[in-house]
Amino acid sequence: MKNFEDLPYRACVGLAVFNAEGRVFVGRRLGGPEHVDAIHSWQMPQGGIDEDEDPYEAALRELYEETNIRSIRKLGEIDGWLRYDIPRDIAGQAWKGKYRGQKQKWYALRFTGDESEIDIATPGGGAHKPEFVEWRWEKLESTPELIVPFKRRVYDDVVKAFMGFAQA
Repeated sequence: MKNFEDLPYRACVGLAVFNAEGRVFVGRRLGGPEHVDAIHSWQMPQGGIDEDEDPYEAALRELYEETNIRSIRKLGEIDGWLRYDIPRDIAGQAWKGKYRGQKQKWYALRFTGDESEIDIATPGGGAHKPEFVEWRWEKLESTPELIVPFKRRVYDDVVKAFMGFAQA
């Protein structure tokens, strides 16, 4: 097995989807080795970038696959990548031990549809397995306290970068 520090970061996207009131979509994850309690199992949509896929196209795909949302308008993005390391004690369980963590390209989007469009039970038109068991609109500044602690620094950076979009 490779040394932890020599493992690459998995390329991913993250999405802050704001409603008309300036709150962001968060979903409570179904599970995973990193989710050890109910308080810190909430997150904004995120997911991997396929080989040769444009990050923004990956963001739109992941959003649909996790939430069924397609009605959006792009507000902005964070320049560069935000990174986090997964705790070493679960590194072998996540992503089959191939990555030390994730590097994420983050986008801010405005949800322009009706909430009936959001479907976490049968996302992607029913073509994808659910990743969330419930969802809600949350204050952006509250999201770092809802995420697993090792991702908190990334969420702090997202809050700083996108706080201007949290206004109705």
